[in-house]
Amino acid sequence: GHQTREVFESDARTVERTEMSGKTGDAQIGAWVTALCAKKPTPGGGAAAAVAAAIGAASGAMAAIYTTRKKDEESGVAGEARALAAALDAAAARCIVLADEDETAYAAIQASWKDESLSAEDKAKIEATALNVPVSLLKLCHEQSSAVANFLPRCNPNITSDAKVCIHLLAGAGRAAYQTVLVNQPKEEVKTELKP
Repeated sequence: GHQTREVFESDARTVERTEMSGKTGDAQIGAWVTALCAKKPTPGGGAAAAVAAAIGAASGAMAAIYTTRKKDEESGVAGEARALAAALDAAAARCIVLADEDETAYAAIQASWKDESLSAEDKAKIEATALNVPVSLLKLCHEQSSAVANFLPRCNPNITSDAKVCIHLLAGAGRAAYQTVLVNQPKEEVKTELKP
């Protein structure tokens, strides 16, 4: 997307901030992180959790695809590894979409605070959409980290650290998503459903 740059003084150092416009998936990671640092409401913590999950899933996909050596083919693990890599690749892409959905949902929430013409029903729909994004991310993180943890004993031993990076990043992103869930003040049954 189009970027504008702003240079300012902070803590006796000059920092260049980049303002993004466009989708998370279109941004270079450095520009996205810089945008996250800015005094702007989005991207925020929910999008950060989603991007962390995307990076975790991508790391797991790499570990899985490296478990397709000749001996993995012979043992039958390679097919499982390819399926896991494809699932993690799709999960990473979904996380990037969730990052953008989080930004959109938060913008709608902010607008609803100021729009007195919205009905209670319309506000409830906006709030439900904002809650659904981190709930979806948390469920995705749980599902994918469990799949990688189950695969770990069969993973190429030369790359298990990358599989573990996946598990830890997904766990952290899931915990972060849960914090975003709590900010959205869910009903008790939602909190109960999401707790381990």
